[in-house]
Amino acid sequence: MTPARFCLALLATTLLFAQPSFAEPARDAILGQLAAEAKQANPAFAGFSAERGQQFWQAVHTGGRAETPSCTSCHTKDPTAEGRSRAGKAIAPMAVSRTPERFTDAAKVAKWFERNCNTVLGRACSAVEKGDIITYLSAQ
Repeated sequence: MTPARFCLALLATTLLFAQPSFAEPARDAILGQLAAEAKQANPAFAGFSAERGQQFWQAVHTGGRAETPSCTSCHTKDPTAEGRSRAGKAIAPMAVSRTPERFTDAAKVAKWFERNCNTVLGRACSAVEKGDIITYLSAQ
């Protein structure tokens, strides 16, 4: 293999497996906005926690619909696995490692948190809860 072909093959492989470059800055901007909201609500806010996010993700909650007491009701306990909506529609894995564009569109993030928090909790999620969940799923 010529050096030029080797470089071309290396570049193609790198591009094939690279995450989109927009993902992290867009996700960071969303987390930054949530952190600002959290700090406004509680000046003692010290940052998001993947551990709290995992606990929230797997917990059984009350207040929402009885058939969806947890995030895992539709998304499964394994965030790298495909989930299923109650209507049977496939849901791409929530783990950023499996779905790199996850949490990069602020409008989609707002839409789905509003819908899912009301379904699971019967209320809106706080900025801290949203940030913790995104932080947890970004580490998966």
